[in-house]
Amino acid sequence: MNTSNTGIAGDADPAVRAELARLRESIDNIDAAVVHMLAERFKCTQQVGHLKAAHQLPPADPSREAHQIARLRRLAENAKLDPAFAEKLLNFIIAEVIRHHERIADGADPRE
Repeated sequence: MNTSNTGIAGDADPAVRAELARLRESIDNIDAAVVHMLAERFKCTQQVGHLKAAHQLPPADPSREAHQIARLRRLAENAKLDPAFAEKLLNFIIAEVIRHHERIADGADPRE
């Protein structure tokens, strides 16, 4: 974890530097959790991609995607997170999942 006290905070009061370090450590831990959760999500979507490929189903499912976007926007609003940001993030993830599903359907490694 990089909770360095250098840079702008280096000239700050020691109590402020300590609080920054504490908050940054929390951010670093949350970032690590986000990465691990995304990895788990992609493990599941890889299984979905293999199932779709095995049954000649299309890589994209626009109705499912629209439902997920609406659901995530509601979750974001309830969590006091900008719903537009949440939608952009999910759209990015969905695009990557579809790319993986297309590669799986083509018989290629989805991670390439």
